[in-house]
Amino acid sequence: MPAPLLVTFAANDTGPWRIDRVDTVTGEGMAAARRLAVFESQAPSASEGEAWRLSGTTSNLRYTHRPEVQALTAIQEGLGRRQATRAALIPIRKSEAWWNLSQDERRACLEEQSHHIALGLEYLPAVARRLHHCRDLGGPFDFLTWFEYAPEDEGRFESLVRSLRGTPEWKYVDREVDIRLTRD
Repeated sequence: MPAPLLVTFAANDTGPWRIDRVDTVTGEGMAAARRLAVFESQAPSASEGEAWRLSGTTSNLRYTHRPEVQALTAIQEGLGRRQATRAALIPIRKSEAWWNLSQDERRACLEEQSHHIALGLEYLPAVARRLHHCRDLGGPFDFLTWFEYAPEDEGRFESLVRSLRGTPEWKYVDREVDIRLTRD
């Protein structure tokens, strides 16, 4: 397992990703911006005109059993693929009711009831993803989910998102923003 990686997403007028839209799914929205820069490890100080900045860390896999980890590792491709010129940043906050569940209750909701991991596996390797934890960093979200995919896989990505939002797990989401991007 690699060491945790601090990742910062900064929305402003520069960066390799053009922000195509910012949609509020549930809860409070976020300011619109033109571009997104993604910094791994130490990000520069906030710049003038920055619309927002979100940070999270990669971490060990949670709620997964060994066979699931092996399946994910076997077929997942990395980020930064040349053909993956589309991306989505989906910050999510879960309700206090979620955090009041025990670890095994959260696992049961996530996988046994919602099939979150199994659903995700259906869309690999076309959709690359990385989860960033931020609940303990004091920001407005618990997770920052980052996805990259090729334009021809956009329909598959939409299907993945629709499927996940229809699961029992999503009744615990009280804030979600869907930010869609294109790399020029």
